[in-house]
Amino acid sequence: MLAIVQSSAVVGIDAYPVAVEVHATKGLFRYKVVGLPDAAVKESEDRVQSAVKNSGFKMHFGKTVVNLAPADMRKQGSALDLPIALGLLAATEQLIPDKIADYLIAGELALDGSVRPVTGALAMAIAARKDGKKGIIIPVENAEEAGVVTDIEILPVKSLHDAHAFLSGDIEISSFVTNLDNAYAESSRRIMDFADVKGQSHVKRALTVAAAGAHNLLMVGPPGTGKTMLASRLPGILPELTFEEALETTRIYSVAPGIQMRNKLILHRPFRSPHHTATTVSITGGGANQPMPGEVSLAHNGVLFLDELPEFNRSALEVLRQPLEEGEVHLRRASYAITLPSRFMLIVAMNPCPCGCRTHPQKRCKCSVGEIQRYMARISGPLLDRIDIHVDVPPLRFEELHSTAKEGPDSAEVRKIVQKARDVQRARNGSYNIWNAYMDTRQLRQHCQLESSALSFLEAAVLRMGLSARAHDKVLRVARTIADLDGDERVVERHLAEAIQYRSLDEEIFF
Repeated sequence: MLAIVQSSAVVGIDAYPVAVEVHATKGLFRYKVVGLPDAAVKESEDRVQSAVKNSGFKMHFGKTVVNLAPADMRKQGSALDLPIALGLLAATEQLIPDKIADYLIAGELALDGSVRPVTGALAMAIAARKDGKKGIIIPVENAEEAGVVTDIEILPVKSLHDAHAFLSGDIEISSFVTNLDNAYAESSRRIMDFADVKGQSHVKRALTVAAAGAHNLLMVGPPGTGKTMLASRLPGILPELTFEEALETTRIYSVAPGIQMRNKLILHRPFRSPHHTATTVSITGGGANQPMPGEVSLAHNGVLFLDELPEFNRSALEVLRQPLEEGEVHLRRASYAITLPSRFMLIVAMNPCPCGCRTHPQKRCKCSVGEIQRYMARISGPLLDRIDIHVDVPPLRFEELHSTAKEGPDSAEVRKIVQKARDVQRARNGSYNIWNAYMDTRQLRQHCQLESSALSFLEAAVLRMGLSARAHDKVLRVARTIADLDGDERVVERHLAEAIQYRSLDEEIFF
C-alpha cells in the first residue's frame, strides 16, 4: 500500500515542502530511501523500525521504499523520521490516512518512540501556513518557537504513539499558542548599564549617535581603556525588537546548530563577538552541503562586535563589505545558492599600534614606523570607508577612575533618546527599518539638503581631508542623525562639524 505524508526540509532559513511517499509491499525484507537523502536521513531506517516496534506497533518485514519528493533536492537532518514512521504505519494499514493530508509533520525519533526536537521549526510552521495546511505536528520542545505563527494549529507531540493517536482520532491535542507577554517576562535579562562606564563621555555620545541612526563605529585606543566594555553596553541603548524583527531573527537562530537560544523566540537584539581566529565561512555562513548562517546573519537586527580588528584574517574582514552595503549575504556553492539576511551594526575596536601605546599620554610606543604601517595595512581602506564613525578612546585619569559622581545618563535614559530619534526616521522614511545609515542616494538628497554656508563648510572639509564619495555620504548620514537627536528638521553646520569630527582619525591614526 502507498501512503503520502507531508513534511518539510530547510535550506538556509526557509523551509520547502517535502512529500514523504512510503510504499510497503510483500516480499523479501528491504528498506530503501530515495530522493537525495543525506546520511542522517538514510540512518532513519534503524530509528524508525525500533521506534515502531517499541511503540507497540507491528513491524513490516517486506519491502519498503521511501521516496522524498522533490527528488532533485538534497534532504538533510533527522526531521523526516516522524513522517516516515507515520507513513509506514499508514502503508501497512495500522493508521487510517484520512487526516494526514491536513498536517505538515516533522520530528526526530528516539529508539523508544519518543520525539526529539528539530531545527527550523519556525520556518516549517511558516511554510505550512503558506501551503494552506490546517496545522503542523512537531516535537513539544519546538512548540514555543513555532507557536508565534498565527492562523495555523501548532500541535506538539511527545511520542510516535501520541501522533498516531491524534491522527487516528483517539485523542485531542490542543493547539499551542506562544504567550508573548510571558515570553517577554521570562526573557528579561540584566542590561549592562552605560552608567557603569567611568568617563569616556565623548565615546558614549558617539555610541548614542551610532545607535540612533544604526551607524557602524570604530573605536581606537590603548589596551584597557574600556572599548570592549562600551561595546557590550550598546544593545542596552538600542530600541527593543519589533515583533517582525523578533520573528526574522528567530528564524535564523532556529536553523543554527549549537545555539543555546534555539527553540525560543528571540526578543532581545543579538550581540555577537566572534574570536579573531574566526574563519571566513564562520563569518559569512555556508558549508559544503548544508548552508548554515554565519556571524553576519546571527547578528541580524543586532550588533556584530569585532575586537582586535587587525588580528582578524584579511579575507574574513573583506567579506563584510557586501552585507554592510546590502544588508544581506549571498552564498553560492556547488549544491546550493541562497541569500541570508544580515543587517547589523558593526562595532570594531583596535589598538593604535602593535604594542598599543602609540596614543598613550604616559607610555612610550616601541613600534617602528614600518611595524605600525604593516599593522594598519591589515585593514583595507574600503572596509574603513564603510565605517561611519571613528572615535578615539583614551586612557582614563586616576580621578575619573575613582570618581563617585554619576557617570552621565543610564542605559534606560539613553534608549528613550535613541527611540525618539528613530521614531522621527520611521515617520520620515515610511518604514520601520530604513534608518539613516541605510538611506539611498535619493533619500540622502531629499533629507539632507544643505544651505549655502553649510555646503561650503562641508566642501572645505572634504577637500582638506580627502574624503571619498562614500565617506562624504557617510558624513551626511551621520549629520542627519545628529540633527534628529537635536530635534532639528534641517542639517546645519554644527551637525556637520560633529559628523566630520568622527572622521578625524582617518588622518591622525591611519596616516
